[in-house]
Amino acid sequence: MEPRERVLYHQIHPLKLGADIGADLVSLPLIWGGRRRLGMLIHWTSPIIASAMVLPRTADLERLRDSRAGRYVSHEMTPSMQVVRLIGDAITVVGAWRRRADWIALGGLVVAAGWTLGPGGLLSRVRDRLLGAGLNTP
Repeated sequence: MEPRERVLYHQIHPLKLGADIGADLVSLPLIWGGRRRLGMLIHWTSPIIASAMVLPRTADLERLRDSRAGRYVSHEMTPSMQVVRLIGDAITVVGAWRRRADWIALGGLVVAAGWTLGPGGLLSRVRDRLLGAGLNTP
């Protein structure tokens, strides 16, 4: 498996997903509450440690590549969608830093968009259904 593939498929490994979500759930309240150094440390190091644990596990990553989730990310998780997810993550951190719940929610929506709005993602499927149903009026 090529290094680029490993990086792509490790994003959907349960350990990596759990670390990403857990880091957000723990770090954002810490940042909000003024424990910014600890919050930022948890926010950035937990996913890095999880990545270091998952990336060498070739057998796990090959199974993920052949799974439905693997097929999804191979098609939908373009580099631009990965950037969208990172931007959303940054918005959540800034929102916690500034104690703005609306920014945290917006960041979460941007992250969700990064996971769902790729080339064949949710938005594309809705558009295709609308166009296929003849609802595209000039």
